[in-house]
This record gives sequence, C-alpha cells and structure tokens, in this order.
Amino acid sequence: MSIDIQQPRAYDIVGDTVQIAGVAGEAFEANFSYRITEGHDEVTGSFMAGDGAGGHGQFQVEVDVSGAAFVRERVFVEVFHVSANDGSELDRVVVPALLGGQIVPGYTAYLEHVVQPGETLWAIATQHYGSGSLYHRLVAANPVTISDPDVIHPGDVVRVPRA
Repeated sequence: MSIDIQQPRAYDIVGDTVQIAGVAGEAFEANFSYRITEGHDEVTGSFMAGDGAGGHGQFQVEVDVSGAAFVRERVFVEVFHVSANDGSELDRVVVPALLGGQIVPGYTAYLEHVVQPGETLWAIATQHYGSGSLYHRLVAANPVTISDPDVIHPGDVVRVPRA
C-alpha cells in the first residue's frame, strides 16, 4: 500500500485542528491510522481510504489536538497501516509540523514578512509583537529559513505567527 501526505507539508504551522490530507491506497478499501505526537503526548485515530477496486483514494481527516498535553512546538504527523499478521506499522509516512499555539498562545494564523536590508529578528519581533525579546517565536516558526538567529538575509520570507 502507499501513502502520500499532502497536508500538512513539512514544517507547516498548524492550529488546534490539524488537517491531514493526501492519497492512499493500493487496496480495495484499507484502514489507515494516524498519530500526531511530539514525544510526550499523542493523538491517534484511523480512517478508510481506497477506491473499492484496488486503486488510490483521497483522504482528509480533521484532528482536534486542543486536549493534548503537548509541550514542544514541533510535532510529527504519522500515517500508516497496521499489519494484520503481526500488528506492526507498515508504510509509515512522517511529516514534521509546528504547533502555532506552542509558539504564540492563542495562535490563529501567520503573516509573511519579507526581510529588508539591515533588519534583525529583534526588530521584526518588536514590530510585530511589541518586544524584541520575543524573537524566539520567529526562530521557532521558521526552522528551515532561520538556522542561526543572528543571520537573516534581505529577501528571506519569515513567518510571523499571530494570535
């Protein structure tokens, strides 16, 4: 069987409801499982996918994670199917995502800020949050763009999580 997770994409910022969507199949109808975890807590469930004739079918699941006791901002969205023979997880696909609520309490969405010449994360945090000391929110929300908080470049697009 195959699984292609198309949402969330790697390092998307998600809210209290995580939408997991994609294509799965190569079975008449198969039961797939999902897990959203960050190592301390997890939310699990399952869904059916397939086209009834051994092909692939789209899936979309909304998962409420508001009751989870997550303590980190990075979670892993996993989709897999369970072997009928031994209960092992097969064809597992893992996508890292970021919990907006762990970065900014009350997270609802993010803005995109294009870095201008001479700007710093401190200045961007001051502009958007009223305090430069909250620059760590920008670092957490942009793990691909910002590998070193002291180095950003004009033209970089920085996601600014909002409440």
